Amino acid sequence: MQSALIVIDLQNDFCPGGALAVVNGDSIVPQINAKMNDYNIIALTQDWHPTGHSSFASSQAGKSPLETIKMPYGVQVLWPDHCIQGTRGAGFHRSLNTNPASLILRKGCNPRIDSYSAFFENDHKTPTGLHGYLQSRGVTDVDLVGLATDFCVNFSAVDAANLGYKTRVFEHLTKAIDLDGSLSAARAAMIAAGVTLES
Repeated sequence: MQSALIVIDLQNDFCPGGALAVVNGDSIVPQINAKMNDYNIIALTQDWHPTGHSSFASSQAGKSPLETIKMPYGVQVLWPDHCIQGTRGAGFHRSLNTNPASLILRKGCNPRIDSYSAFFENDHKTPTGLHGYLQSRGVTDVDLVGLATDFCVNFSAVDAANLGYKTRVFEHLTKAIDLDGSLSAARAAMIAAGVTLES
């Protein structure tokens, strides 16, 4: 058995003061830093959007943040501009210890499709490369922490379980947006996929 810790999107724009801030999103950073001591394989993910990404409300005429539209790959929530490549907002939170990371994975780079999951873009077909990396390291178990519980953590956990990993989410090391009941829906989806939720 080989375990990996996947730290999802602990970036400035998702923390207080950021463009898409999760309430108290930075409060989990010290505990996540401590958790890293338990793992030899640690992957950090980063939302890394080009300017004018199609998931930004500003790119869709007449639309506002948190509205939804139909995209070729399904329903897409429209977000405020966030995590734009090379900006401070896209950077990791200053308190996050990035030194132990064996992989930093950037996602959401394709301007035409969003990428919540660390494993696939939102078409659920285009891989990010994380699965191949974990396979090459002999990983069988993945534990997930980070932001936000109901979007990128949820999608990543469900994909990990569907790919055959024994998957856990440490809920106390995540924070949620909770948009119109999205947290309860995400918890149900993770449980249905076989993800273990640990409080």
